Amino acid sequence: MEPPSLIYEQAYWQQGYCRVVGVDEVGRGCLAGPVVAAAVILPVDCVPLAEVRDSKQLNPRQRSRLFTEIAKQAIAIGIGSASVAEIDQVNILQATYRAMARALARVAPWDHALIDGKLTKTAPFERVTAIVGGDRHSYSIACASIIAKVRRDRFMARLARRYPQYGWERNVGYSTPQHRQALAQYGLTPWHRRSFLKSLLHPNSPLCNALLGE
Repeated sequence: MEPPSLIYEQAYWQQGYCRVVGVDEVGRGCLAGPVVAAAVILPVDCVPLAEVRDSKQLNPRQRSRLFTEIAKQAIAIGIGSASVAEIDQVNILQATYRAMARALARVAPWDHALIDGKLTKTAPFERVTAIVGGDRHSYSIACASIIAKVRRDRFMARLARRYPQYGWERNVGYSTPQHRQALAQYGLTPWHRRSFLKSLLHPNSPLCNALLGE
């Protein structure tokens, strides 16, 4: 597979937009923890790091090393998150938009944003281009995916020290067999997304009903 390139960024740089920002998020499908977004602005004369890929294609050691290299290369990096309470209150899509908006606010002013995925009519953004599979095609979005992934994984590893039974240092909040087994044995923590349980643990299942008190 071809590595992500600067073709999208260059199209806007050539129009005079110097502060083009790549945006991506991680943690949308997790049972626990916040959703985290990163925004990355790269210099116009940027030379892509050869190993940068969509964060899902890299192992933890590669991501950690590239996190440091991207931080050196970037003009600006912003991190935004939306809490479990927000996810349960407004739904994961709107919470993701909030996380992205917060990340963008931390790199302002910016000229144009490249955002991974599709945007609905409820997206609160202007001056953006949504790119399906953007973390595979746009270098700045791929960089953002690595930054967001490393930051969220480190946060979940810290939470795992407080809640070691759920294995968050390994599953980072996703619905693994170990995580589901721990839920059945120990119940919910304040960091679990109650709104996700019915969709990810099968509606009306004994485990789901017991956890939700139904």
